[in-house]
Amino acid sequence: METLQLERAQALVEAGRFFFSRGWVPATSSNFSARLDEARCLLTVSGRHKGRLTTDDFLRVAIESGFSLDAGKRPSAETLLHTQLYAREPAIGCVLHTHSMPATVLSRLTCGALELEGYELAKAFPGVDSHEATLTVPVFANDQDIPRLAAAVDAWIDAHGLPVGYLIEGHGLYTWGATVEDAVRHVEALEFLLECELWLRKC
Repeated sequence: METLQLERAQALVEAGRFFFSRGWVPATSSNFSARLDEARCLLTVSGRHKGRLTTDDFLRVAIESGFSLDAGKRPSAETLLHTQLYAREPAIGCVLHTHSMPATVLSRLTCGALELEGYELAKAFPGVDSHEATLTVPVFANDQDIPRLAAAVDAWIDAHGLPVGYLIEGHGLYTWGATVEDAVRHVEALEFLLECELWLRKC
């Protein structure tokens, strides 16, 4: 395994352990990826428990096609939701998908987009310097036809610009960052904000 690939894999292993400790990646849910170069990314192998990953639980994927570059390893069915982001945004270096309870529940209670307003933690995201900023998190209908779901995500981004992340109804959260460290921070921030929103709706 090349040095860069090993470094990226180890960073994602650590992310998986952290997320599992917080209850954000139950069972074998979720998937993680990191860019290797302009043509390839590293992605979790399908069906692996994200709290117990090793550096062998990843495969290389071609960004243009979404096809596995490692024989005998099957990528996630949601591979296209990762590769579409790398293909359209060269600055994205990591994409993370989690399945927390707040993200799953709020995705079912929200139609269109979730507006996160008035939170100091919004400043965890690049370009946000005030609690007065509004973070818009679109919510997409779940769809087992992943190319069709990816097309819906692309259409939203074309119309509104790149959000800080998005939700899939009854499913979970996708977010990203320039590095694995940045993407992990964005997951942590969004999961906190989603939990806050869920508590507010209980009041």
